[in-house]
Amino acid sequence: MKLSWMLEQIVILDFGSQYTQVIARRVRECNVFSQILPYNISAAEITKLKPSGIILSGGPSSVYASNAPLPDKGIFSLGLPVLGICYGVQLLAQFLGGKVEKGLRREYGKGSLRIKDPSCPLFMGLPETMQVWNSHGDKLTKLPRDFKSVAVSENSEYAAIENRPRKFFGLQFHPEVAHTPLGKEIITNFVHGICGCGKHWTMRNYVEMAVGDIQAQVGNENVILGLSGGVDSSVAAALLHKAIGDQLTCIFVNNGLLRAREAETVQNVFGKHFRIKLKYENASKRFLTKLRGVTDPERKRKIIGKEFISVFTDSVTDLKKSGKHGVQFKFLAQGTLYPDVIESVPIAGNPAALIKSHHNVGGLPKNLKFQLVEPLKCLFKDEVRELGLELGLPREIVYRQPFPGPGLAVRILGEVTPARCEILRNADAIVVEEMKSSGLYYKIWQSFAVLLPVRSVGVMGDERTYDYTIAIRAVESQDGMTADWVKLPYDLLEKLASRIINEVKGVNRCVFDITSKPPGTIEWE
Repeated sequence: MKLSWMLEQIVILDFGSQYTQVIARRVRECNVFSQILPYNISAAEITKLKPSGIILSGGPSSVYASNAPLPDKGIFSLGLPVLGICYGVQLLAQFLGGKVEKGLRREYGKGSLRIKDPSCPLFMGLPETMQVWNSHGDKLTKLPRDFKSVAVSENSEYAAIENRPRKFFGLQFHPEVAHTPLGKEIITNFVHGICGCGKHWTMRNYVEMAVGDIQAQVGNENVILGLSGGVDSSVAAALLHKAIGDQLTCIFVNNGLLRAREAETVQNVFGKHFRIKLKYENASKRFLTKLRGVTDPERKRKIIGKEFISVFTDSVTDLKKSGKHGVQFKFLAQGTLYPDVIESVPIAGNPAALIKSHHNVGGLPKNLKFQLVEPLKCLFKDEVRELGLELGLPREIVYRQPFPGPGLAVRILGEVTPARCEILRNADAIVVEEMKSSGLYYKIWQSFAVLLPVRSVGVMGDERTYDYTIAIRAVESQDGMTADWVKLPYDLLEKLASRIINEVKGVNRCVFDITSKPPGTIEWE
């Protein structure tokens, strides 16, 4: 049975804008499903999706350039509402008989928009003037037939245009970004007022749809999932279990590089509470033996990745041989998210539908012959967290901070040894505990401890010490691509340093990392 929200969606054609994913998020914030498609998808393929409207994204190209990414002109004959944003409005105008030329000066940054026609459905309920965000060098110099200007800016008499009978609208600015404070209301007006969509895109509806999709794809076959304890794999496991129950088996590999009490937490939550079939592989010795004497960061990562594949493969083989007939697995589940599937690339090729290999269990032997199940592939990170809560996962798992795949190995500079892992694990547990107590843990991107291969002289009691240094790292970020260090309160820093030095044997000094990204990275290795 089709859910009502499945009959309502907005498709976004991606022309390489850095903001394309933000447009999709803004539409979903209107409780309407959205999906990003390659700019050159055919009008016939769009028709099959039965969307309620089309948004043409921005992009770095010029519409008059010989290699400009251009859509199928048939999209303008589908009878669907169309909203062109920045490059999108220039495309709309160029295809329908208008003219776009290089501007005398770029219009970039904050601007002021004055609405000429307040009856325009895009601006219903909005003030006559508003702040907007511009990012363009070209400008529309001639309107297509039957279009009119409905808003102007300092540098453009065609900052917003419309052909109301055909429901074609264009904006020279970016309504999707936070720097256009009322931009969400503009998108809401398009989605609900112009396209006529309801508000049916909710996590509860998504669960119902996803369960049905998983059951249809998997049938009576078995599914294997590598469970890391992170947000994505945890939510994927909970959703799959709701859909197919004991047909799902999770493999949790303890590589000896986990956070404090991680192994116990994962086994309790998924094995005991959710009663998911969970195979626990304590491979700590295997990993730490392979890492002995290795100091190069890249070598560490490769060793850990290769050993994980080996342990995972061995575990699947054991399951196949277990019991009277063994367990056969046709499907491999992954916690792939929408940003992993859709990666905008500013080129005149196909900007969409690229899968980032580092999010997959790459390098698995071909004889395993898995088919992929990716139940989260149309969700953004915050939607995954919302889904996790809907499925009953503990807040501590749903909202936990990102943790690197290679684990503590990238937070131990130099050789990774059992003793150093124990020092860092204990120090990091204190950082997590105090950040939660302060109320900051769930408000920032990441906070953690790093063990430096630096020993210094200290005095503890009446004894001279010569122990390690712990660096405390706390950063704020939206997506991990850039980050700024968090100005933690002095009393919190004092408490962190005091507890770590007093409670973690082998540490006598703490420092605080105040490096932003760039020039530094969030992790130290």
